[in-house]
Amino acid sequence: MKLKRRTQFEVDPLPPFDFRLTVRKPAGWDLFTSEEVYENETLWTCIRFEERAIGLRIQSRGTVEEPSVSVVVYAERQVSREDADRLREILSVCLGARQNLNDFYKFALKDDILRHVIEDLYGMHDTQAAYLFNSVILSICLQMARLKRSYQMMDAIDQRYGESIEFDGKRVVLQPTAESIARLDPQVFAKECKLGYRAKYIVASAKMIVAGFPDMREIMNMAPDEAKEKLMELPGIGDYAADIINPHAGFPIDAWSVDVFGLLFFGKEPEKRRDAIEEVKLEGIKRWGQWSWMAFFYVAQDLKNLSKRLGIQLRLE
Repeated sequence: MKLKRRTQFEVDPLPPFDFRLTVRKPAGWDLFTSEEVYENETLWTCIRFEERAIGLRIQSRGTVEEPSVSVVVYAERQVSREDADRLREILSVCLGARQNLNDFYKFALKDDILRHVIEDLYGMHDTQAAYLFNSVILSICLQMARLKRSYQMMDAIDQRYGESIEFDGKRVVLQPTAESIARLDPQVFAKECKLGYRAKYIVASAKMIVAGFPDMREIMNMAPDEAKEKLMELPGIGDYAADIINPHAGFPIDAWSVDVFGLLFFGKEPEKRRDAIEEVKLEGIKRWGQWSWMAFFYVAQDLKNLSKRLGIQLRLE
């Protein structure tokens, strides 16, 4: 599918806002899809809007302290002014443009771990998936797997079931819809994308979303505990996965992150990972409170630098 340029608008994030760190996370987290293209402070990516493919060229036009982001929209047909305004709102939320990092930074400066990561990643905003199903795939693929393995699974899903679109001289793969995945045989899906047990949960969650499960905007309007409880109704979404998806955030600890944070908190990796998950989770919440998610988010993106700064070896993948 080839898309034509249709409209352009600006998004003005709250400073500090580092464009590169925000849209191209150091740990490899993508903004919307595993096949995004990033060159010269510009990101070419895509989302679905009103069930149609939308190509996006997102470009930094400012600085960390005086940020401005230009968005050029590509589509098959004209984009109305109302749709352009809605797209601006969606992207503002997805880019974390309204996040005020100052209070978190004030807190982090007093913490022996966080003071390092905010120096390394100054201006990195937390981003949000455009649609709930994208976050469901991410959270299920992250379960009990190293980051490298998680990326391989997500890339396989995009390549096998995504849609290739062309715009502005670039080719990008649009992630599959819940409707398309809901029709799959879980066993075939598992084999094709090497998902193992995760395939049945992704398919079952897709079916629930298609049947009328609350969308991301509705989840965002819920109280934090209510949102988490609702998310855990989805098949395969437990405490850890719900904390990954929840826009109100949490402190997601599993068999990978328990090693990292166990070493940071207690000076050693736990001998029995699964048994230590609850202890490490409670310690993180006790230590970082309302900033638990931002602390997790920043640490997860800065493991290499943090290992050097603290003189310890944190697992990188």
